[in-house]
Amino acid sequence: METSRRPDQEPAAPSPGGGPAQVPAPPVLAGRTALVTGAASGIGRACAQALAAAGAHVHVVDKAGEAAGELAAEIGGTAWVVDLADPAVVDTLPDGVDVVVNNAGLQHVAPVHAFPPDRFALIQRVMVETPFRILRRTLPGMYERGWGRVVNISSVHGLRASPYKSAYVTAKHALEGLSKVVALEAAEHGVTSNCVSPGYVRTPLVENQIADQARTHGISEEDVVGRVMLERSAIKRLIEPGDVAEAVLWLCGPRTGHITGTSLSMDGGWTAN
Repeated sequence: METSRRPDQEPAAPSPGGGPAQVPAPPVLAGRTALVTGAASGIGRACAQALAAAGAHVHVVDKAGEAAGELAAEIGGTAWVVDLADPAVVDTLPDGVDVVVNNAGLQHVAPVHAFPPDRFALIQRVMVETPFRILRRTLPGMYERGWGRVVNISSVHGLRASPYKSAYVTAKHALEGLSKVVALEAAEHGVTSNCVSPGYVRTPLVENQIADQARTHGISEEDVVGRVMLERSAIKRLIEPGDVAEAVLWLCGPRTGHITGTSLSMDGGWTAN
């Protein structure tokens, strides 16, 4: 009698009781390698931990050397202590990886007419040029192996604008565009490219913004979160880094091969307004 088992399923060994045994599936990223930028803290750290738990060897890329080394030791990965503000350092990073998570970023808040040009250029360099340079080096290997996953950590600000964040909004919009171009070029090679676009996540960068705005506006940090940051969000709480990491891991999993060129919003309903 024929069975309905799919070709990619292994037959289950019989259990001691005579019924089919549950064969534990291997980790979804067993044997894969991943590179995560800005991996020493916040979203990057959570992504590195999630990918490692799924079986990948993770290259932890960050300029915070001690934190990067501690995380790499914790997850059995490799630390790369570099400052991505220098485009040349990308050529020192490994290029034979299966998963790239472009996460590194920074923020500066000022009106356009008072925005320091050097700061604007720095943000574009770290958040747009560096992802481009990393993908330029890593995509050929993914193409050769016939499989790859690119996940760009964008933001609700890659889809919407806010005042006083010209550099950040510009960079995230550019990252969204780069991700879509890669999706179109890489599709025939078994490589997907997507963005995860969260609202405000409980990271050191956001915590610093909360404290700064509380001092600037003379209000409590709770009011900054509820009345300023989450004003346009239907869900009035910060997103946890681990939730973003789970979305990243899902996009790298075995059932997402047709998901490419998209932006997965995790904004508590912000962009539904």
